[in-house]
Amino acid sequence: MSPALELFSQLTVNGIAVGAIYALVAMGIVLIHKATEVLNFAHGDLLVLSAFSAWALIAGAGMPFWLVLPLVAAGVGILAYGMDAVIVRRIAGQPQFAGVMLTIALAFMLRGLVQMVFGTDSQSYDTPWTGGSVRILGVTVADLSLVIMAAVFLIAALLWVFFRKTRLGIAMQAASQNQLAAHLNGVRVKRLNSLVWALAGVTAAVAGIFLAPLTLVDTALWLITLKALAAIVLGGFGSLPGAVLGGILIGLIEQYAGVYLPDGFKDIAAYLVLIAVLILKPNGLMGDAHGRRV
Repeated sequence: MSPALELFSQLTVNGIAVGAIYALVAMGIVLIHKATEVLNFAHGDLLVLSAFSAWALIAGAGMPFWLVLPLVAAGVGILAYGMDAVIVRRIAGQPQFAGVMLTIALAFMLRGLVQMVFGTDSQSYDTPWTGGSVRILGVTVADLSLVIMAAVFLIAALLWVFFRKTRLGIAMQAASQNQLAAHLNGVRVKRLNSLVWALAGVTAAVAGIFLAPLTLVDTALWLITLKALAAIVLGGFGSLPGAVLGGILIGLIEQYAGVYLPDGFKDIAAYLVLIAVLILKPNGLMGDAHGRRV
């Protein structure tokens, strides 16, 4: 394999691994928005809380990774359920701007809580796959990257099965499409909305636990929310498959831009894509067309 082709292949693998994390965060945001029409800007801070909690349990308490993963995921899921049931539910029926401002306030509160409890220094922790790698078709792939890709695609498949094949998933879909009709048919809409928040919280926790070893455990991880929003717009707002596709594409674009474009383009690539899609194809790659006559 030529050096240029090997570099391109390496960037592609890295882009898919990072993009898979973006996709997982994007799916959580889409889930909440489809169910409640609230754009959750606190989602990234749930990710930060998950990463610091995992660090405290793994590096501080010496607990094994496989025990920490379900514990933190369950804890953040319960927290997200409570955020909706106790706080967000109170603004039901208010303009969307109210939801935006409320979740931004929740984001700052969560970030401040993390800083008070865990401090502001960057941290790190090891996973069972840290430092390991394999050669696939001449390309060196980190074991952690393979695990991340497998975990994200498994979660996406499980969510598809859940929403298509289970009674609870079908009820959630019905409530997201028409809450009044679902309520009149006996669906407990408020409880389902809180369960959707819990499900999204679990996806944020998994994303945070797997992302932190790739970068660092740091409060700046909340910025991944902005990358996830770019992925959502690119894939098509409201589409779970679009969120996965958009996340992978944003990850690839960032990796390619970091090598093949001038310095600094990697940091703004996602936002350039966001602007271009909003101008050229506002519905995204897999979004439904909704026109309005003006």
